[in-house]
Amino acid sequence: MTKAIKLLTALPPPQRQRLMTLAREVSFPEDCRIFEAGGRADRFWVIRSGAVSLTQRVNSLRRVTVASLGAGDLLGWSWLFPPHEWDFGAEAFSPVRAYEFDAAAVLRLCEEDPHLGLSLVRNVAEILAHRLETTRGKLMEQYSMHRRGTL
Repeated sequence: MTKAIKLLTALPPPQRQRLMTLAREVSFPEDCRIFEAGGRADRFWVIRSGAVSLTQRVNSLRRVTVASLGAGDLLGWSWLFPPHEWDFGAEAFSPVRAYEFDAAAVLRLCEEDPHLGLSLVRNVAEILAHRLETTRGKLMEQYSMHRRGTL
């Protein structure tokens, strides 16, 4: 399995500095719902401290955690792809501090600086590929436990 990359440290320093001009420091208290699946994805965050759970609604009463994110991790990628709606929900598992980025401003910056845009998209794609690989491994583990009757 490949190692998870951290968006800000993966960008070359000049590109990271340009992107950080758009950052706004925010915080979320423990148990705060940051966004809900189906909501408008118009921003993203890079977690500075704390933990965030990505959740999927199973039914009207139950959510399951599909991933846990921590310091340095990208929170939110749906802003990059139409229809710009969140695929999952996100909840602060502990108090969270993060850099928040307005998607429209970042996309304008990427148009002005195509090298930054390409680098950003490549890094987000690598992050998504790693998360998909991790999720696949967890699903295979659950499936094998279920097949053995240990669930």
